[in-house]
Amino acid sequence: MDFHKAMADGGWLGIAMPQEFGGSGLGITEAAIMMQALGEAGGGMGAISTVHTSIGGMNPVAAFGTPEQKKRMLPPLIQGKEKICFAVTEPETGFDILKLKTKAVRDKDRYIISGRKTWISSAQVADRMLILARTTPLTEVQKPTDGLTLFYTALDRKYVHAEVIEKMGRNAVDSNLVTIADLPVPAEDRIGEEGKGFKLILHGINAERVLVAAGAIGIGKAALARATAYAKQRVVFDRPIGKNQAIQHPLAECWMELEAANLMVFRAASLYDEGKPCGAEANSAKYLAAEAAFKTCTTAVMTHGGYGYAKEYHVERYLREIIGPRLAPVSPQLVKCFIAEKVLGLPKSY
Repeated sequence: MDFHKAMADGGWLGIAMPQEFGGSGLGITEAAIMMQALGEAGGGMGAISTVHTSIGGMNPVAAFGTPEQKKRMLPPLIQGKEKICFAVTEPETGFDILKLKTKAVRDKDRYIISGRKTWISSAQVADRMLILARTTPLTEVQKPTDGLTLFYTALDRKYVHAEVIEKMGRNAVDSNLVTIADLPVPAEDRIGEEGKGFKLILHGINAERVLVAAGAIGIGKAALARATAYAKQRVVFDRPIGKNQAIQHPLAECWMELEAANLMVFRAASLYDEGKPCGAEANSAKYLAAEAAFKTCTTAVMTHGGYGYAKEYHVERYLREIIGPRLAPVSPQLVKCFIAEKVLGLPKSY
């Protein structure tokens, strides 16, 4: 809570938001630099996740909201007065967003939303949620991407129950199974056209992938710095272990792979800020960054030997934290499927 307030007080939550609503008017490139700095400072996914939904998740509102919506929704978020959660994934459908089961039924000047969402960060403390729901059944649309609608609305706990999921890392930020039972949502809380929410959510998803990738690079750099420092000062058999190529070479590989992944992160961020297609680059950045950082965190633990298992040296925490970016917001397997189909033109495999 203190960290979130400090970031809000410093103006960082609005780094990629329009200036007329209290933001800095910068881009995802600058936000990625910030996220990498948070990871590199040692905060791990706890620090990164405290702010990343506010920055990347709200891009659909900043890009597609009406002037009235932006004026009403963005300033409280930027000022830290409201916290949000990003409610898309579901227990039964996972990454298959087009088959989500949460329904929003129009009732005069409002919608009634019911369904379940899972792995929803910050739902225990959120005041509002950005939620994707189906307003037209899948069987009644011409394309599966039609019929999904995006809302940004109050998280009214009379209708919403959030159950904490216990997990191995990132415990500064809660993750939840969220049950929504007949939540009334004013029509003015709908973002964009009814049934066109999938395109809007993609806008936020690409930004999210870039920011998660940047944070992963930061965690990898933090782990590499600790491993390198330890290798210089740890003496075994009358010599620092960093003099041994068995220690040097893995650490050198980690540096190269982190730097290569970092180039893809900022390639994707640049394309995003220029308004150009960046799906392949954003997904690749997330994959490459998470894999390079995971290898680095593992190498850092192994470099420390038995002490790598001790909390005192922090690298075991980095290894636990970096599991998250490997799994989410998209699995490494689905990234490969995306590149194979969308970039290489191979047949869809799922």
